[in-house]
Amino acid sequence: MKPEDPRSERSSDSAPDDTAAHPANAGSLWEQLFSRGNLAEALRRVERNAGAPGIDGMSTKELRPWLHDHWPEVRSQLEAGTYRPQPVRRVMILKASGGARKLGVPAAVDRLICQAIAQVLTPVFDPYFHPHSFGFRPGRSQHQAVERARQFIADGAAWCADFDLDSFFDRVQHDALMARVARRVHDKLVLRLIRRYLEAGVMADGLVHATEEGTPQGSLCAAAHKPPYEQRRVMRSAGLNFPQGAGLTVERCA
Repeated sequence: MKPEDPRSERSSDSAPDDTAAHPANAGSLWEQLFSRGNLAEALRRVERNAGAPGIDGMSTKELRPWLHDHWPEVRSQLEAGTYRPQPVRRVMILKASGGARKLGVPAAVDRLICQAIAQVLTPVFDPYFHPHSFGFRPGRSQHQAVERARQFIADGAAWCADFDLDSFFDRVQHDALMARVARRVHDKLVLRLIRRYLEAGVMADGLVHATEEGTPQGSLCAAAHKPPYEQRRVMRSAGLNFPQGAGLTVERCA
């Protein structure tokens, strides 16, 4: 599908190739992840964001004193590869348009670890996003996306399109996601930990259910999981290429 406006052209500022190595992998992402500074910042953000407790019932206000007594044990399990994230608590949120959205509420300590993961992965993936991408990116918002669309229209665009994929988080294929993450993240310990969060399961009605696909929406890891998967996989699954240029030409994939 294309606007009939002949002024629509491809821009030269396409998203960078998603297979290039990232400088962060020259060192150990694992060490960056569990550095004192990164964990301290993650804890501050978790406390600031607050939120409901997970299946353990621990609030974010109780997390700091709990860590004082238990973090050495958790860190030892992480280093040994034996740490298992707790299942997320399933919460259903009704949509105004009908139906319900599945949210996953992690345990407090898993909020901390997921936030720490997000902080080290964001610099790895964010530079490779298309300049017109606004979702799940630091310093960007939906308001900026609307303003960019207005500017395109003022510059003569025939139309702008907004769309979403139904139940995206519920349908993410774990193997496909991990393959894309592994193109930039070469630290096997970090990859293993991300996989364990994907497969941690959910608790609903008092029962734990395995998660063979999807990633919990509402989990702090969701923002870290979506970017490398979103940029091409999502657009192609919709039968579209990423919008290019001021005219926002949208084309069918070959």
